[in-house]
Amino acid sequence: MSYAIIRNTKYKRENLKGIFRHNERRNQNYSNKNIDKEKSYLNYALKSPKYSYEKEFDRIRKEYDLKGQIKTVSNIACEYIITFDKQFFDEIGKEETKRYFKTAYQFVTEYKDLGEQYILSAQVHNDEETPHLHLIFLPVVHKKDKKGNDIDKLACSEFWKERDSYRRFQNAFYDYMVSHNFKLERGLPKEETNRQHLDLKEFKQITNFENTKETLKNIKLELPEVPNIKDFKRLSFNRDEKILEEIIKPKDEVIEKLYQAFVSDFIKFE
Repeated sequence: MSYAIIRNTKYKRENLKGIFRHNERRNQNYSNKNIDKEKSYLNYALKSPKYSYEKEFDRIRKEYDLKGQIKTVSNIACEYIITFDKQFFDEIGKEETKRYFKTAYQFVTEYKDLGEQYILSAQVHNDEETPHLHLIFLPVVHKKDKKGNDIDKLACSEFWKERDSYRRFQNAFYDYMVSHNFKLERGLPKEETNRQHLDLKEFKQITNFENTKETLKNIKLELPEVPNIKDFKRLSFNRDEKILEEIIKPKDEVIEKLYQAFVSDFIKFE
């Protein structure tokens, strides 16, 4: 059974530079080893920014006279990462895959009447193991001011105001994609499944099991012929530091990714 993950992430202004360089493939090298630069020509844009994300934000805010107070700590942009498993895309083929992402893009423009003008960028990446769409948008709400005039307000907290905002988003996405002839099956939310256990594969992902075995096997604590307490402490520290860098940190990164994925409900596809 396959699952499509639609994850939402919120960004402050300080985040936009790095996100821009990654999504628009402006870096020479990437820490993500899954990126095959020889396949980057297969990437394509559903919408490209005229400038950097920061400049695009400033341009759009001025052009559309967006209201709302912006502070350093304010979330000013959101990103949907929309993907599926590789088998699904292999089965439906390239043209249907393109239609899938175009349909998802159109859904975002219509959801909460956002409007295409508030999308900064929409990039489909085919240079990684699984195709996926990075869609950056400004969380704008349409409302009235105190005088009753229609205004557009940049307000991430109001865009996601409802307690079940992500659930509503998922349900709306499901209905929209079904209406465009994609065969989907609803996934059950965790509140209904009461899921409390992990299968073996998930457990190994979270604990970074294979890497842990290999690292521990190769880490040796060698003492000098004449033990010295200072040398012992130094060797212990080096060993602990290696475990931290090669086991604990990678494990924490996997847990964070899984948490972010589960923050939004899964939608189950046939």
